[in-house]
Amino acid sequence: MLRKIMKGGHRKPSKSDDNDFGFGPPPNSGSGPANNVVVNHSSRAAPGPPSPRYGPTVITPPPMNTVEPLPFFRDVPVSERPNLFLRKLQLCCFHFDFTDTLKSMREKEIKRQTLLELVDFIQSGSGKITENCQEEMIKMVSVNIFRCLPPHENTGQEPTDPEEEEPYLEPSWPHLQLVYELLLRYVVMSDTDTKVAKRYVDHSFVLKLLDLFDSEDPREREYLKTILHRIYGKFMVHRPFIRKAINNIFYRFIYETERHSGIGELLEILGSIINGFALPMKEEHKLFLVRALIPLHKPKQISVYHHQLSYCIIQFVEKDYKLADTVIRGFLKYWPVTNCQKEVLFLGELEEVLEATQSAEFQRCMVPLLRQIARCLTSSHFQVAERALFLWNNEHIVDLIAQNRTVVLPIIFEALEKNIQSHWNQAVHGLSVNIRKMFLDMDTELFEVCQRQYAEKESRARDVEEQRELTWKRLADVAAQRGGEDMITV
Repeated sequence: MLRKIMKGGHRKPSKSDDNDFGFGPPPNSGSGPANNVVVNHSSRAAPGPPSPRYGPTVITPPPMNTVEPLPFFRDVPVSERPNLFLRKLQLCCFHFDFTDTLKSMREKEIKRQTLLELVDFIQSGSGKITENCQEEMIKMVSVNIFRCLPPHENTGQEPTDPEEEEPYLEPSWPHLQLVYELLLRYVVMSDTDTKVAKRYVDHSFVLKLLDLFDSEDPREREYLKTILHRIYGKFMVHRPFIRKAINNIFYRFIYETERHSGIGELLEILGSIINGFALPMKEEHKLFLVRALIPLHKPKQISVYHHQLSYCIIQFVEKDYKLADTVIRGFLKYWPVTNCQKEVLFLGELEEVLEATQSAEFQRCMVPLLRQIARCLTSSHFQVAERALFLWNNEHIVDLIAQNRTVVLPIIFEALEKNIQSHWNQAVHGLSVNIRKMFLDMDTELFEVCQRQYAEKESRARDVEEQRELTWKRLADVAAQRGGEDMITV
């Protein structure tokens, strides 16, 4: 039994196993969006049975001196080029061990040069690529890029600064980069017929590309971002499917793992997609905002992708200003309680949303919103308080507040007075004085009413405190009379 366990434990997963990625054949392969999209990010899991689609699943390194350079395309007749193209693709299907830089150096260089030739051949458009060549090219690309990703070094449990982390660099990048470049040239090439290409760049292929966004190598994610964006633009039939697949990646990230390397790149693609949404906006897109984008404010490592997320949110509000109320209430739902740096990010994004908000939408959410801002104003963390006070530097926000000052000032007034009386930071104190003066100039009568109400509230609070102290003093006197020496005083 022990021998069997040890033997099974040493089995290395095949790099091109189709089920390494947890995908079976797509429901409507190459013809339209599927009803159900499942992305389970199992590229880091154990391999499964081989797929018949992409040829042999186990490609071992060739024996020494078996990889020989093939002739250049320019050195063979035009009629022979398709056959030479296929031979070069077959040569590029071999894998090499890049952990040992001195191993198979000659063979690695031959493959690299062959990949360069293929890229140049595709880019030059010197010959029409047959359907058979397209199929074999996608097989070669699949064999090279679809692989088990190494495990994440940081599990996400410990808070780390992503800017201080050393990015993982894929050792086989000299070959991978050229394979990605070849795929990119194929997708953007004007001669590529989408009716033919969608048979090979199908749903299964797209899902596996999305799975690779979890790669920790930023260079690979950048290529994947460009390629997927081009596929989305060229293959209209895949668009709903791609959006739903990205949705599922976000759901898994938010509610299960909170660990994914490519959220920022996926949001960049979506930013461009959202920018192209037609009006009136479909209900599907509004649900995507509510169910995926707004909950992306929940994970701890939001700082890694906040810039891209903020851009997507603003695009929605700018396209349909009626969504401002939904977005602001979503912010309040996920507002951080103890994470001050995250709170500063929220305030910055809130300012951008308010800048695109109309008065009617502001009125719907201003009471809970201003209560949250008031709490931020009195934060002991000076960056949070300062960032909240900076909202009054925005002219559009000041206009919204001025139009609704009878509601806003009574909520904000107490926070401003507390800052002026007792906040430890001088910058926060000075900004609070300026905003207080702004309200005084805006509406003197309202300001005086709020001031009286605040003075009365403070007076009542002092009376309550004095009454409480008097009650405790009476209790202590009674206890002293009855208990004598047995009374314990603190």
